[in-house]
Amino acid sequence: MAKNKKVTSKKVAKKASKTIRSKSTGKASKKAGGSALSQTKAPKKQTGSKAASAASKVLRDKRTSKTSKSAAGSALTQTPKRKKKYGGKK
Repeated sequence: MAKNKKVTSKKVAKKASKTIRSKSTGKASKKAGGSALSQTKAPKKQTGSKAASAASKVLRDKRTSKTSKSAAGSALTQTPKRKKKYGGKK
């Protein structure tokens, strides 16, 4: 897969840290926040499939806070780029 060189911004890293430290945050939110936080200033690191799945779950959950969703969104944008299977017209 192609490399994705995005990194987590300072603003989102603070939100991810807050998400991880919160006692009321669920496992999926903490996993996504941890992934986002680990990618601060690390363009070679990318979100793994389990963390991406957790981030997706966080974004779809209506009960999740904006802070957690911000961290999850950052983690999700840092997944490896996928190559298209079909290149256009047949």
